[in-house]
Amino acid sequence: MRTRVARLYGERDLRVETEELPPLGPGEVLLRMAAAGICGSDLHYYQDGGFGPVRVREPIIAGHEAAGHVEAVAKGVDTIAPGMLVAVNPSQPCGQCHYCSIGRPIHCLSMRFMGSAMRLPHEQGLFRDRIIVPAIQCHPVAEGITAAEAACAEPLAVCLHASAQAGDLRGANVLVCGAGPIGLLTIAAVRHAGAADIVATDLSDAALSRAPAMGATTTLNVVTNPDGLAPWQVDKGRFDVVFDCSAAGPALRSAFAAVKPRGTIVQVGVTGDITIPLNALVGKEIVWRGSQRFDREFAEAVALISSRTINVRPIISHAFPLESAVEAFEQAGDRSIACKVQLTFDGID
Repeated sequence: MRTRVARLYGERDLRVETEELPPLGPGEVLLRMAAAGICGSDLHYYQDGGFGPVRVREPIIAGHEAAGHVEAVAKGVDTIAPGMLVAVNPSQPCGQCHYCSIGRPIHCLSMRFMGSAMRLPHEQGLFRDRIIVPAIQCHPVAEGITAAEAACAEPLAVCLHASAQAGDLRGANVLVCGAGPIGLLTIAAVRHAGAADIVATDLSDAALSRAPAMGATTTLNVVTNPDGLAPWQVDKGRFDVVFDCSAAGPALRSAFAAVKPRGTIVQVGVTGDITIPLNALVGKEIVWRGSQRFDREFAEAVALISSRTINVRPIISHAFPLESAVEAFEQAGDRSIACKVQLTFDGID
């Protein structure tokens, strides 16, 4: 059986190719892919050849946000049945290392994460018509949920994990810096967690226009209104928690100015080395906490999407067939109109 794949060879060198699928092995499932989202990391691979220390050093099939229909299952697989629509969990901890043994698989020393260039050889991803994966990575979604929605389970899981890093958010005043897909889903996650007021900032009105539908109470374009956060920066800051989804120096400095003494900043966005306001960190006794990926939150994300308790549809802006993968990536890089851009798959026989 053959499948098409979108394979990246280097900066803006993305090719749709065809390759053979291996035979179905024990405990495995054959998926006919339906939708897969282009993540910020995928876009960095395409535009820049990587981000920070993570570089594309060999050809890679990217993609780690995806859903597909079960086409066949190996003998003995009884949790998944042909015809089901499933979200694919791209995270594959080893289950044996020190961190897995103490219940922290998110920090697995041998983590395999689909579509990641972090390790060599790279872990191949989900931008393909068909793929064989372990059944344990497949999470069925409810009837009536579209593949496009199901493919948002992975980024929502990232944001649910980030929300959990802040502790109890009931009644909290929250700032979310950056209203891209992760920022918007973070807004939804903290709204679900009980936050009272949620202010969203970004450089783009197009991005901010989606924030109210995700739960933001106030939106602020920091280009057209550079002093817009000033009311929240008085008296050493007014926000209980800030989620920085931008990884931009100016946004981070504003976050340190706007968070309360002993408040929390959850760092969701990543970049290279940046300068931080160390005096504010120390003087206000701020907790600055990183947040990476997810673990149990993937199943939670699937459940929330399945019930539409969190509605991810407002973030989905474009869909392109696999053969138009280059056009899809170019569109994803235009934040003036794009939010979550997805690839769709027709399959080949």
